[in-house]
Amino acid sequence: MAENLDQVLSRNPKVMGGQLVFAGTRVPFTHLIEYLKAGDSLDVFLDAFRTVEREQATKVIELMGELVLAQDLVKS
Repeated sequence: MAENLDQVLSRNPKVMGGQLVFAGTRVPFTHLIEYLKAGDSLDVFLDAFRTVEREQATKVIELMGELVLAQDLVKS
């Protein structure tokens, strides 16, 4: 499984105008967020964007969770 964010996401000015995309694809990372916000499952997202691997999407979700926990964004 990919261990670092740069192994699952990439940014290149020549790809999708420099948007953050899933590595090896032209699928913007924000598409995953929009699908999840709309209440769609990960499977629905992956069916819509077949070039994104499940491993990539789940790793991004895991890393986002770790980031939130590390930032201690919610105070008690």
